[in-house]
Amino acid sequence: MADFGPALTERVREGMRLSALFAVPRAEGFLLLALLSGEDALLLAGATETDGSYPSLTPALPQAHAFEREMAETWGLRPEGHPWLKPLRFCPPRNLRGGKERPLAGEADFYRVEGAEIHEVAVGPIHAGVIEPGHFRFQCHGEEVLHLEISLGYQHRGVERALVGGPDRRTMAYMETLAGDSTIAHGTAYALVAEALSDQDPSPGARRLRSAALELERMANHVGDLGALAGDVGFLPTSAYCGRLRGDLLNLTALLCGNRFGRGLVRQGGVVPLLSSQRRETLLMRLRAIVADVESAVGLLWEAPSVLARFEGVGALSAPTARDLGLVGPAARACAVSSDLRTRRPWDAFVEFPVPEALWTTGDVMGRARVRALEFSRSADFVERVLAEEIETAPPASSAPLKADHLGVSLVEGWRGEVCHAALTDGRGRLAQYKVVDPSFHNWQGLAMAMRGQAISDFPVCNKSFGLSYCGHDL
Repeated sequence: MADFGPALTERVREGMRLSALFAVPRAEGFLLLALLSGEDALLLAGATETDGSYPSLTPALPQAHAFEREMAETWGLRPEGHPWLKPLRFCPPRNLRGGKERPLAGEADFYRVEGAEIHEVAVGPIHAGVIEPGHFRFQCHGEEVLHLEISLGYQHRGVERALVGGPDRRTMAYMETLAGDSTIAHGTAYALVAEALSDQDPSPGARRLRSAALELERMANHVGDLGALAGDVGFLPTSAYCGRLRGDLLNLTALLCGNRFGRGLVRQGGVVPLLSSQRRETLLMRLRAIVADVESAVGLLWEAPSVLARFEGVGALSAPTARDLGLVGPAARACAVSSDLRTRRPWDAFVEFPVPEALWTTGDVMGRARVRALEFSRSADFVERVLAEEIETAPPASSAPLKADHLGVSLVEGWRGEVCHAALTDGRGRLAQYKVVDPSFHNWQGLAMAMRGQAISDFPVCNKSFGLSYCGHDL
């Protein structure tokens, strides 16, 4: 254990990221398993054994902050020296070390700033809109935010625990609803893990079809977020158009599989629906019309002074901060931090049809909006290329059993960023443990840092510029 933390820290300083850190219970004690990803070494696993406590990694490796809090409340593993150890999801413990009772969500100490004219603002978990629950605690001096602490866990469903003992009929349904707006991303991540552990090889057509579906998911959500950003600053033309266009893009996914969110499309070993020539041509025709409308609607944003005043310089993060926190997706790329797995370690159709990475340099709301707009255009081009020719697919063969006593890991670039799935099988080839890391798990702390020094009235637009998932974090 003495060498584990320094070795991880050194790897991160060399340019790798902590994709996952989790505990695996053993007969005596625990195995800590760390998964690192980077440009030179695509995926690196490290492990060490511990009993009830270990030296905290967080002081030297901030990316471990939330992971260590998660292990503490789940397994009772205490990271000695952790700077702010409190519940992360307020979930029931999975063994007696973690305690006997589930703490009530939100019942915890919050960091406080003391001083003259300092006041505290509490927002949520119930919000003025049909959105997910989360609590935000601001420490302010006048209108300026000095510190924001985010408390989640209200959406915890115990998905990782429910997956143990699978795979079974429920497994893919769980994956598709981990975060409903990332159905294809999480479904693909699970399919890749299961295929690796069962030596299944989907057909080239199936790989192309699920890659196209992933990009349609990205396009729909990016357009929805760009419209919501416009709405947050009162720019109604783009807001109104993008709301409709998001629906049109979801309907393209429904054309593929009968479900607007893509449920039922991705399966272990391939895809379920077959894409006929007529539907393929219809999809491309509709896509071209949608792309033209999106470019027109989003183009208005960059020309409106009222929008620029609320986007430029607001909620800015530096590249070093983004790297220290391990940010992923558009939030990282807006800071000029390369993180797109489609470019860094392509899979499926991204090997044959490369997608250029979209980067910006400002790290602010404008940067995050610009990255989304660039990614929309490049995803549209990808779908055009992938579906330009006939796609031959066949229904996947029945799911093959998983190998016994193996570890499988997959990384997929969802629309929010890196999706990481890790599966450990037992001696019978059943899931002994399954770890899911949604991109929002990495990025919530980025939102908290982006609000430092901002006016509290900028919080809605900053929050939407990150576009994070509560249930993806809470699982």
